[in-house]
Amino acid sequence: MFVITTKLSKTKVAAVVTLVIAAVVLAGILSAAKAGNAVELDSLNGESNESRVAFLTQYGWQLSAEPIQTQSVKIPAEDSEAFSRYNALQKSQGFDLTQYAGQQATRYVYEVLNYPGSDSPVYATVFVIQGQIIGGDVTDTAPEGKMQGLQRSDGSAESKAQS
Repeated sequence: MFVITTKLSKTKVAAVVTLVIAAVVLAGILSAAKAGNAVELDSLNGESNESRVAFLTQYGWQLSAEPIQTQSVKIPAEDSEAFSRYNALQKSQGFDLTQYAGQQATRYVYEVLNYPGSDSPVYATVFVIQGQIIGGDVTDTAPEGKMQGLQRSDGSAESKAQS
C-alpha cells in the first residue's frame, strides 16, 4: 500500500473548489441552452435521404420520396440584408448559419405534398454540411406565397418539443 501526502494551502483548496463549482455551473448552462433550442441536436442527421425525409416529416410534412433538386451552395461569408433576413428565420428555429460562413453546403429540395391551401408547388429545403442538417425552410411558390420555417403554421402538426 502506498500513501502519498501533500500540503495544501487554503488558497489551493479554494482554487480547486472554485474550479469545480465553475465546471458544474457551466455544465448546467450548456444543458439548459441545449434544452431551450428549437432544434434537438440528435435529430440533425442529414447523411442519408431517409434521415432528411424523417427530419422533415417530424414537422408534419408529407414529401416526395426523393429530392427534386440537390446542389452545392456556399454559405455567404459577407453579411447582406437578404442573408440577415434568412438567417433570422433560421435563428427562430434554433439554427444559425453565421458559424458556417464561407463553407460549402449541400442543398436538398423536396416537394411538399400536403401544404394547406396552395395550388402552386411548395418545397421544403434542408442544408447539410458534413452529414448534419444546419438549416432549412418551406417555400410556397404561389405569387402571394411565402417562405416560412420548417414548423407547420396551420397547427396540425405536433411540435418537435412534444414528439
